[in-house]
Amino acid sequence: MDLFLIIKYFLLGVFQGFTEPIPISSSGHLVFAQHFLGLEIEGLSFELLVNAASLIAVLMIYREDLVRLTVNGLKYISTKDKHSKNDFQFIIYLVIATIPAGVIGVLFDDVISKHLKHIQVTAITLIITGIALWTIRNLRGRKNDGDLTLKDALIVGFAQAVALIPGISRSGATIVAAMALGMKQETALKFSFLLFIPVSFGGMILSITDLMDDPNLDTLLIPYIIAFIAALVTSYFSLKWFMNIMAKGNLKYFSFYCFVVGIAVLLFA
Repeated sequence: MDLFLIIKYFLLGVFQGFTEPIPISSSGHLVFAQHFLGLEIEGLSFELLVNAASLIAVLMIYREDLVRLTVNGLKYISTKDKHSKNDFQFIIYLVIATIPAGVIGVLFDDVISKHLKHIQVTAITLIITGIALWTIRNLRGRKNDGDLTLKDALIVGFAQAVALIPGISRSGATIVAAMALGMKQETALKFSFLLFIPVSFGGMILSITDLMDDPNLDTLLIPYIIAFIAALVTSYFSLKWFMNIMAKGNLKYFSFYCFVVGIAVLLFA
């Protein structure tokens, strides 16, 4: 096994893990990383694995919220307990917000993969992400978990669908939409990352055959495993760090980063 190849996949795992939770587009950075590391990864197997690693990290961090939502959701269904209603509605809104990205992803995945995964396109969409983050940098909403509406869920869901385009950050798009709708930062962050769970899990289910049929799986098994572990660890700590950044209201720094990287890639790639 080529040690240099293992190092490259390790770096890709780190790139994915660190950039998935924060609003700078993990898919865009994977495009950049593959370009500059001289790797051309075909199919969805690698993205499936590193996204699964990030999903596990999100599940670990939001495990208490997930348990509470599950318990209270089932309690409301069985007893109509009014104290559990907000959590039940939150679950319903998460399901509704999942639909746009699921439908558009199934219908246009081939188009996105063939025509939009180019480094120049990704640089431009990363700059667009930066502009969106800049526009909501000073917003301080008032909506808590129990104040969300069907309209909020649909708008955030369509924002997540837009983020299927490489360079448009998924967390950035959903958080921008949520905060523009008046959600508090904590609520926007929670809704964004709990929304990541069904979308990521659904993508894994739909793409599992790609992993099983991957002709490179045997030869790249060790690099894949190393990338998976790297993505898991870095996703966990990156999300913890981002939660602290959100609490301090410092989204503008991610906006600056998107501008700098997007322009640099356009000029020098």
